[in-house]
Amino acid sequence: MTSPGRPVTAGRRGLAVAVLLAVLVLLGACRASAAPDTVRVGSSGSTEDRLLAEIYARGLQLRGVEVERAFGPGVRATSFADLQDGSVDVAPASTGDLLRLLDPRASATASPEVYAQVRERLPPTLTVLAPSAAEDKDAVVVTRAFAQQNALRSIADLAPVCARTTFGGPPEFRTRPDGLPGIQRLYGCTFASYRALDGGGAATVDALRVGAVQAAVLGTTDASIATNDLIVLEDPRGNVAAQNVVPLVRTVTSSDPRVVEVLDRISSQLDTSVLTDLNRRITGPDASDPALVARDWLSAAGIG
Repeated sequence: MTSPGRPVTAGRRGLAVAVLLAVLVLLGACRASAAPDTVRVGSSGSTEDRLLAEIYARGLQLRGVEVERAFGPGVRATSFADLQDGSVDVAPASTGDLLRLLDPRASATASPEVYAQVRERLPPTLTVLAPSAAEDKDAVVVTRAFAQQNALRSIADLAPVCARTTFGGPPEFRTRPDGLPGIQRLYGCTFASYRALDGGGAATVDALRVGAVQAAVLGTTDASIATNDLIVLEDPRGNVAAQNVVPLVRTVTSSDPRVVEVLDRISSQLDTSVLTDLNRRITGPDASDPALVARDWLSAAGIG
């Protein structure tokens, strides 16, 4: 038979345990919402991303933030999942790529709309800070001679000569919605033939220079465009979505005002021409170390 006092004792113990569990949950939540002591900056395998990540990392260090670099030889490429699981706290990203990842059916192409839709669709654990004006996105490029011969300024101007134009690009551009299908749908442009080349590398540039192709796809921050006097055709109908470079950050990390301040300052100083020039410095036969280029640029921009 249970003694009269037993239920009271058990009830008090249950209440004490409940209170203790509640306290532990609250403490855990406080820890989870506190900015990390060390910010891990990640980068994909591309040279440009490595440079941007180095700029972020060095800028944060100059602001007094402890930084760990999660990029370079032997380190796996940063993915969206790395930010979600906390392996990385900050990484450079492009708004258009983020939107396509978050919502493949999204139709926004202009910079403000793309950025707004990215913010709306990100999970609560992630956020994007202020976007830069720098865009590294696919563009249709021709030689200056071909542009002058055909009075070309935009893809729309290219439409009348598409039937006698060979286009060059990576294999996937032939079927990507914002590749040839988009050009055909928006501009009524069907090329005479398609030549599969590298992903905007030396083979693409060489094919343009020797006339093997008359138009090709290159990234807008590719330093070889200016070096080879190539012309980027405007895309007035928005076939390719905006690709503004933006810091992708874990929300908990953005609670540190130093992180937001310095990354926003960096973004305010970056545009496509600046990023193109930085790419020029880290590529080619006289390439400099991205860490040195990042240091010098931060100093010149008044950030370091």
